[in-house]
Amino acid sequence: MDLIGSAPEYGGVALAAVLGAVVGAERQLRSRNAGVRTNALVALGAALFVVMGAHAFAGPEADPTRVAAQVASGVGFLGAGVIMKQGASISGLNSAATLWAAAAVGALAGGGLWALAATGAGLVVLVNVCMRPLGRVLDRTPETAREQPRTDYRLDVTCEVADEADVRRLVFDAVHHSPLSLRSIAAVDDELGDRVRIVVVATAEARDDVGMEEAVSRIVTAPPVLAIRWTADPVGD
Repeated sequence: MDLIGSAPEYGGVALAAVLGAVVGAERQLRSRNAGVRTNALVALGAALFVVMGAHAFAGPEADPTRVAAQVASGVGFLGAGVIMKQGASISGLNSAATLWAAAAVGALAGGGLWALAATGAGLVVLVNVCMRPLGRVLDRTPETAREQPRTDYRLDVTCEVADEADVRRLVFDAVHHSPLSLRSIAAVDDELGDRVRIVVVATAEARDDVGMEEAVSRIVTAPPVLAIRWTADPVGD
C-alpha cells in the first residue's frame, strides 16, 4: 500500500480546497451561514476521503466508490446544521445543497477528474447567482396560481358557562357554513370555573384565511362571546 501518494493526488486535494473556496465565496458574499471556509473544508475533506479510499482498497473486488457514497451521506448531517426553521418559514436549504455540491466537487478533484470538478464548481456558482432572479419572479406569482398546503385552523371562543350551549351551537353553524371542514369541537373550563372556551379545529385543503374570517364574522358579534382568536398551521405533505 502506497502511503505517500502521487503528485496528481496532491494536486487534486489542493484543487478541491480552491474550488470549495470559490463556491463558498459566493455564499459568504451573500452573508449566508456556510461561507468560504466551510465549503473549502467540505470539498477538501471529500477529496481526502476519496484519495484515502483509492489507497486503502486494493484487489479485484475493491470498490473505492463506497467512500464517495459515504461522503455524500455524511455531508447530509453537516447540511442539516445550516437549515433553520422559524415558524412556517425555513431557511438554509440552498446553503445545505451548496455544501452537498461542494463535497461532490471535492470528490471529483480527489478522483483526478479535475476538469469536471472545475466545471461543477463553476455551475454551482452560476446556479446560485443566475437562478436567484428567476426565483424572485416565481415568488411574485399570485398565490391563486400556486399550490397551497393543507391547513389546520384552530378557533378559540370564550364565553360564560351559562352560555356554553348557545355559543357552541353558534360556532358549529358558523364553521359548518364556511369552506372549512370541521374536525373537532370541545369545551374547556378556565381556572376560575366561571368561563369556558369552545375550541374548534377545522381543515382547509388549501390555506383559506378568508373562509376562516367569514366564520369568525358570524360569531364575533354575538353578545355572549367574550373573546375570540384563531390560528393557522400549514400541514406538510
